[in-house]
Amino acid sequence: MDLSGTHAADENTARPAEVKAAARRLLVELGAGGLSLDAVARAGAMTVTEVESAFPHRDDLLTALVVDAYDDSAAAMERADGAAVAAGASAGARLLAVTRALRAWSFANSGEFTLIYGSPVPGYHAPQDTVPPASRTPAVLAGIVRAALEAGELTPPRRAVPGPPLLRPEAVALFGGVPEAPFSDLVERGIVLWSNLIGLLVFQVFSRTHDSVLDEAAYFDFAIAVAAESIGLDVPSGPKDTPTG
Repeated sequence: MDLSGTHAADENTARPAEVKAAARRLLVELGAGGLSLDAVARAGAMTVTEVESAFPHRDDLLTALVVDAYDDSAAAMERADGAAVAAGASAGARLLAVTRALRAWSFANSGEFTLIYGSPVPGYHAPQDTVPPASRTPAVLAGIVRAALEAGELTPPRRAVPGPPLLRPEAVALFGGVPEAPFSDLVERGIVLWSNLIGLLVFQVFSRTHDSVLDEAAYFDFAIAVAAESIGLDVPSGPKDTPTG
């Protein structure tokens, strides 16, 4: 059997997983702005032609990395939530579990965390393909908040969001509709919780709190509990099971 043609084709072909692995190493070393197909080829001991066989353009590779980062981080949260639900945890305990899981992922994958939550990459515009993976993190939080509402675990807010609704229809759909009073602004409050979580992670992953906080893991738990108060959810204190940043 003549395999010469197949062999010649394989010489210029790289598996996407190999290319992405090399690119992830560069994310830590150079940041997303320094990512190029030439640099990835050098880092992975490949030719540029091999890299281009998997990802013809830099933006194709960036999009694949962005999708993987969103999917992997959300999957960590979903696994943590599944374990918490199986253990009969309250909504507050579920929230603590999933946010700790995202924190652990963020420290273990700082390059990818920076890719999706750091400064925009010059010249790169994320396509619509990244939207569903990016929605998985808030969907986990929304599911917990919805469960807390249905279980009667929320305390009504002392102050309502003023004026007309502030939400896009997509945000309301993700939550499953607008709750009735006194929780009619719960989705807005949930977005506050989500943004607080990501902002806290940015501070910790980028070492913005190391010179002011003695125990960053314990502080993270405290901050999540404080943020959860904005939606009327009580987060119990518990043992630290994530690494100290």
